[in-house]
Amino acid sequence: MDDPLTAIRQAISRPGRETSDYDLNPGTVLPEGRVLKPAAVLVPLITGAGGARVILTKRSSRLKHHPGQIAFPGGKIDDTDAGPIDAALREAEEEIGLPRRDVEILGTWGAHETVTGFMVTPVFGQIRDGFAPVPEEGEVEEVFSVPLSHVTDPAHFCIEGRIWREVRRRYYVVPYGPYYIWGATARILRALADRMAE
Repeated sequence: MDDPLTAIRQAISRPGRETSDYDLNPGTVLPEGRVLKPAAVLVPLITGAGGARVILTKRSSRLKHHPGQIAFPGGKIDDTDAGPIDAALREAEEEIGLPRRDVEILGTWGAHETVTGFMVTPVFGQIRDGFAPVPEEGEVEEVFSVPLSHVTDPAHFCIEGRIWREVRRRYYVVPYGPYYIWGATARILRALADRMAE
């Protein structure tokens, strides 16, 4: 394919079920009437001579929630946001200095439910050439990228588990070099890998 993101566009256009942090834990009983907070993340894709890459962040180790974890830029949808796309672009500008004018939106898909009570809409966007990340010091420790081919190959994923709130929880992991990509970030990437494999 001439455009390395053609497969992404095709994958986004296919119907697929919503995902959640509970996918690998089918015995989980969720409380009825739970209220989930809407959120959005940008899945930023950049192309170059080496092919397509996904930009990720390493959260600051000083943060109260999810310190040091690998994540997409994003956060909760504020009342002032026009919707998930607007929220994802705002958060990416705040967290990694990505101007919204430099992002071509490729599409979105169904929200991902997290164990922390969020419904996260993944927003896929292609970044125009020349982007130089500027991490927000209080929130982002590092901005890095991984090959799209790595995180869309199901063979690179494994399932691990740990005790969380006195219950063993299983989740996807897709390590890359020194980076331990897991949880909701890995689950969204695994959903992308599955759609691209169809």
